[in-house]
Amino acid sequence: MGIRTFIENVIHTLKLEHFKHSSKKKSIKNLLKKLKNRRLGIYKELQEEPSEKRYEELQEELDIISLQIQKGKKILNNLEDNDDEKDE
Repeated sequence: MGIRTFIENVIHTLKLEHFKHSSKKKSIKNLLKKLKNRRLGIYKELQEEPSEKRYEELQEELDIISLQIQKGKKILNNLEDNDDEKDE
């Protein structure tokens, strides 16, 4: 999955608005920050003991967000590794 595809998928999936593509690393860092904030909100909502149906929805969204965070971190690490190689 390419960087641009990852960003577009996350923006579309989470319905994030007004997101600027300033630079690849900066964009991914901003997305990761928003994903982590969304994950925190879900954890808080899960602690409030929602209905069984809502619990399943939150759990599914949490799984998707966690997976996207892992992918984002991997892409960010690859970008940073590439920057380190260019500096040498």
